[in-house]
Amino acid sequence: MRRREPAALAAFFERYFDQVHGLAYYLLGERTAAEDLTQEVFLKVHRAAHQLDSSRDPGPWLSAIAYNACRDLWRSGAYRLARRSASIDQEAGVALTLTHGDDPEHHALQGERERLVREAITRLPDSLRAVVLLYDYQGLSHQEVALVLKLGHAAARKRYSRALAALGKMLRGRLG
Repeated sequence: MRRREPAALAAFFERYFDQVHGLAYYLLGERTAAEDLTQEVFLKVHRAAHQLDSSRDPGPWLSAIAYNACRDLWRSGAYRLARRSASIDQEAGVALTLTHGDDPEHHALQGERERLVREAITRLPDSLRAVVLLYDYQGLSHQEVALVLKLGHAAARKRYSRALAALGKMLRGRLG
């Protein structure tokens, strides 16, 4: 990978594409923007491949690159304008899938709960949404989240706590 060998780059892309695209999709809430941003992230990875530390998991590094690219996009005027009119609809392919036997009623209720949670996450301010997605959906530790977001460990934990409190208020009485 560090020597930019095509086979290694392809394997790296295959291994981490879903992680990067999923994070971008949840942060941006729009498929086309997430696809564009994912391409941008892997282009940056290609350019910086020589800096990759092979002794460390590249997951947090990729999450940081993806988050910073999203943050740059959020700051753009075009994104803010488009966001005002964007749908909060999320595609099922990116959704967290939970199963409970073959009970169709349970599947329907679970699907509705997941939709409500996804919609609530999209309504969080960007800084709170990022913490929830990095911790709960990307599986990063609070320390890794802090590094990605350039926060102190305590600040990352506090932001996560605030995000959960905000989600709790939004979802109170709706998850039944």
